Amino acid sequence: MTTPPWRLHRPRARGTVPAVPIRALCRWALLAGFLVAAACSSAITTGAGRDGPAQTAYPPPGGKGPIVVLLSGHSGPDYYQPIAGAVARLGYYAVLLDGKDILTREQDGRGNLSRAIARAQASPHALHGKTVVIGFSQGGGAALVHAADMPEVVSAVVAYYPQTNFVADASLIARRFQVPVLILAGQRDTYHNCRLIESMRAIERSARERSAVFELVVYPYAEHGFNLQRSAYYRGDDEADAWKRTVEMLRRYQPLPKMGVSQPVACLVQLSC
Repeated sequence: MTTPPWRLHRPRARGTVPAVPIRALCRWALLAGFLVAAACSSAITTGAGRDGPAQTAYPPPGGKGPIVVLLSGHSGPDYYQPIAGAVARLGYYAVLLDGKDILTREQDGRGNLSRAIARAQASPHALHGKTVVIGFSQGGGAALVHAADMPEVVSAVVAYYPQTNFVADASLIARRFQVPVLILAGQRDTYHNCRLIESMRAIERSARERSAVFELVVYPYAEHGFNLQRSAYYRGDDEADAWKRTVEMLRRYQPLPKMGVSQPVACLVQLSC
């Protein structure tokens, strides 16, 4: 099974303090990674403005690539930076947004996403075309209700353990699906009772009734945040499988240029601790 490129260590047993590299290992990784940093994508942070919400963008090693927008969970973008960086190293122009700016009652979340996509499309690091949207938790819910209903600019959606408690009947979410959707869910996820597996099954049934291009993958022993090393519920095998499926969605619905520049092998090293 393919190992996601941000994994550096094995986690502790579930229920203990989440695994973190020791300070000395962090220093070593940073020093070693400095030598290859120039070949890897560098994050570019932009504050909120008229053209969209705050973002962190990751240009691909080849300079330009198809767009992938990532929407963080409620905890904010920090947890998801390694994933955004890994997407960029595949050859994509990755843009990381705070999911709270998209699934929100305080702002125009749909407008924020539309403006962020338009801003990405105008970037010198982006190839012309649509985007795949990958959402996590609160950002996953945002991807389902907003991005999956934007076929003019979105080619596909991947939602990790998406929030669904903002509607009384989760099956109604599937009515918005106008692009291919993949949901990756934990069977044991009861986080705040808003990502229950029953809701995922209801979405699945409704999507099938409407003949939507849809797939639900359920990890029997997984809970919330199963793909995040900083989570107490991290599960390495499930993370690896979910990453593999995510990459397959990208290759299918947001293919890289055939003559694109290959990524340096060294860029698979995580550069931060």
